Amino acid sequence: MTDHVPLPVERELPTEEARDLMSLVRELIEREIKPRAAEEEAAGRFPRELFTLLSRSGLLGLVHPEEFGGGGQPYEVYLQVLEEFAAARLPVGLGISVHTLACHALAGYGSKEQLAEHLPAMLGGGLLGAYCLSEPSSGSDAAGLTTRATRDGDTWTIEGTKAWITHGGIADFYTVLARTGAERTRGISAFLVPADAPGLSAAAPEHKMGMAGSPTSQIHLDGVRVPDARRIGEEGQGFAIALSALDAGRLGIAACAVGVAQAALDEALAYTAQRRQFGRPIADFQGLRFMLADMATQIEAGRALYLAAARLRDAGRPFSKQAAMAKLFCTDAAMRITTDAVQLLGGYGYTADFPVERYMREAKVLQIVEGTNQIQRVVIARALAGPETG
Repeated sequence: MTDHVPLPVERELPTEEARDLMSLVRELIEREIKPRAAEEEAAGRFPRELFTLLSRSGLLGLVHPEEFGGGGQPYEVYLQVLEEFAAARLPVGLGISVHTLACHALAGYGSKEQLAEHLPAMLGGGLLGAYCLSEPSSGSDAAGLTTRATRDGDTWTIEGTKAWITHGGIADFYTVLARTGAERTRGISAFLVPADAPGLSAAAPEHKMGMAGSPTSQIHLDGVRVPDARRIGEEGQGFAIALSALDAGRLGIAACAVGVAQAALDEALAYTAQRRQFGRPIADFQGLRFMLADMATQIEAGRALYLAAARLRDAGRPFSKQAAMAKLFCTDAAMRITTDAVQLLGGYGYTADFPVERYMREAKVLQIVEGTNQIQRVVIARALAGPETG
């Protein structure tokens, strides 16, 4: 690891409040995250106490209404905060994004009574959420889910298994999508399920290529009983709620990808400035300088793309196509940039002594989560050319 301290990203923030927030975030990162990031990730430790601090500091509810304990910030600001956290340690940035996703259904579709009862604790009460859509046999085909909720009076009984659940086994609540009717897209409903509900259990965490400090597991729902008061939105509205959440979540993944890419570029710049070959810094060699220039250009383009989509969302305009474009471009760019960073460090880049090998392993998952990049291309193509006719 080099002694180089990269300059902070110059950000265009809309208000003085947002600028103060960014300063607070950067101070917290320097104090609470960076000193332990490499050690905790190598040990596979999830920083639960950090998420409690983030929650009680108002940083897990930035986009939600202030009346319920949220920060009332636009997505334009939230995503830049997310990028900063992801650059410091991806399990933190991704964890914030997943928690925001888990709160999305209730915050956007809950009744007044549900909002008052649950949302303050979800945003600032030290709780951590998880989002349960994917299943072992339904990933890209989200409407093909088979987890079923059966109604008996004012109670639902949920049976099934969810897969690839970030925070599985450590979350305090799960937003669960389950089938309540026969129709593929109109027969799904959303439920807010507490982690201590009888019949809910987590499998052993998956052994992953990267993100060792962020547990991912299957969630088993074996006769989990949930009162109808915990059904979110109308019966059968769950698929529409899920798609809305995914649009917003894809912007979170795009911001996280830019954060990881920025961290990789910073490390590559520091190394090439200090590493000397043939009597001069290797940053003097044109081939390497061009690589650095390309990396920086892709980061700036990705940041501009996710911010443009965020501003559409903040203005209440359609942004699904732009969210898919941002997720696609930013995560593909992160994979290229982190791979180039490893190459720039040569043999040292392939060792755990420098963080770029970890960045490269982490970047891969961002091309997969919240819809694979192949699915993003499907979404974009449909927006451009209409649905497939075959």
